Amino acid sequence: MKSILLIGLGRFGLGVAKKLNDLNHQVMAVDSDEERVNRVLPYVTNAQIGDSRDEAFLGSLGVDNYDVCFVCIGDDFQSSLETTSLLKELGARHVVARASSAVHRKFLLSNGADEVVYPEEQLAEWAAICFTSDQIRDFVKLDGEYAIYEVAVPEEWRGRSVGQLDIRKRYGLNLLVVKEPGRSSTVVTPDTIFQPGQTVLTLGRWRDVQKCFRI
Repeated sequence: MKSILLIGLGRFGLGVAKKLNDLNHQVMAVDSDEERVNRVLPYVTNAQIGDSRDEAFLGSLGVDNYDVCFVCIGDDFQSSLETTSLLKELGARHVVARASSAVHRKFLLSNGADEVVYPEEQLAEWAAICFTSDQIRDFVKLDGEYAIYEVAVPEEWRGRSVGQLDIRKRYGLNLLVVKEPGRSSTVVTPDTIFQPGQTVLTLGRWRDVQKCFRI
């Protein structure tokens, strides 16, 4: 369990609050809008109405005591930057800020954000990859060029083992987990034999995935 300061309770902030609640974290939620604060109350430990650009107010929250501070302000560029900068000045351990554009992301990083999430860009990339390929079922972006892809097992792999296919040597991909509808997922080993209807979680670069699965 971690202690979280969550600033900005629009749709994105509310979604983060709900998930943090599912994960049993302790959350202090903040927004200048009373209606938004009231809406989030069922999902957080505590909540306050206040202006996160006000140094005195932000300081009263003891931001250095939180494991993570989320800045989920997406519709006010200036407030997002000021809040992020103030959090770092007040000793916040780790600040994760939401960006609404590539320029916004650049400025957040230069104003003290330890990490920046850009939901629109990330969703756009996910949709572009998943909905233009019959083989890709899901996609999770990692650092740099690497990502984890859930890919339908090719017909020519069926009945063959991972060791026989030697995918890592041939394509530089790591096969992690095999999934099958209605059954528990299993970790891939050299002896794993692929069956019809399976998907495989694959770690690697997009261009290598394209070559391996003929996408």
